Amino acid sequence: MAWVDLVSAEWLNRHMAEAGVCVLDATTLMTPQPVGPSQITHGGALWASGHIPGSQHVCMVGDFSDPNGAYPYTLPTATQVADRCQALGIQPDSHVVIYTASQPMVATRVWWVLRTWGLSKVSILDGGLPHWRSCGYPLDTRTSSPAPVGRFEPQVQANWVADAEDVMQAMADPDCVLINALSAPQFAGSGGAHYGRPGRIPGSIHVPAAAMFEPESMVWKQPHACRTLFEASGLQPGSDRRAIVYCGGGIAASVVFFVLKQLGHERVALYDNSLLEWSANPECPMALG
Repeated sequence: MAWVDLVSAEWLNRHMAEAGVCVLDATTLMTPQPVGPSQITHGGALWASGHIPGSQHVCMVGDFSDPNGAYPYTLPTATQVADRCQALGIQPDSHVVIYTASQPMVATRVWWVLRTWGLSKVSILDGGLPHWRSCGYPLDTRTSSPAPVGRFEPQVQANWVADAEDVMQAMADPDCVLINALSAPQFAGSGGAHYGRPGRIPGSIHVPAAAMFEPESMVWKQPHACRTLFEASGLQPGSDRRAIVYCGGGIAASVVFFVLKQLGHERVALYDNSLLEWSANPECPMALG
């Protein structure tokens, strides 16, 4: 089995100049804070210092989150996505390829946003910019502007998004599994950043986002290795069991969502805003240990 929505550096080097291919550098630096959302640093300066030729830089927060949302990374509205896609030259039949210089979870979050709003051909560059460099492919410092395009009218895939009510119902539903994508100390509530209250949503299983790719190269692990991680935690990818993935703010969870979709698990949703929202409500329970 091969990943469906991953493209190699070799593939991108051959196809990046083709009509309809839109390459986005989504580098956005997230620095965890002891409590609450991460500190966000725009990655535009890194992009300007050297990027994949023809790519455009986007910020996960500035471009693909709702500035009016209650939390920092809230899914943008249809109008916001349509405006941004038009400015980037993205049309319904475009093949969007996303990469980052670090933190692959930012790329999967942008992938999730675009797929949630109806774009069907969105890929992640395996290994991101570090692997592209290691292959000896060219970098550029020039900017380019996309040709004007018509307006893309997004249509949301509502079953890709979960809210707090969905999670509360899932806690009492044996046919639904909650998946925490944070680190082991965060899952246990024993260390690392937390988002208002430490710990996890009761009944969750633990499948950390960081286990899905090699930390240095950012190359994704083989599908069978990722499948084993889910099976060890009690979920059979591709089964009919519904899954809801979450983390601190819905970013790391997009990695686990991405992998489950690649493994053929159709009934999976991402809890947007995740523990930033959940832990802020004292009526929402948390578990430790």
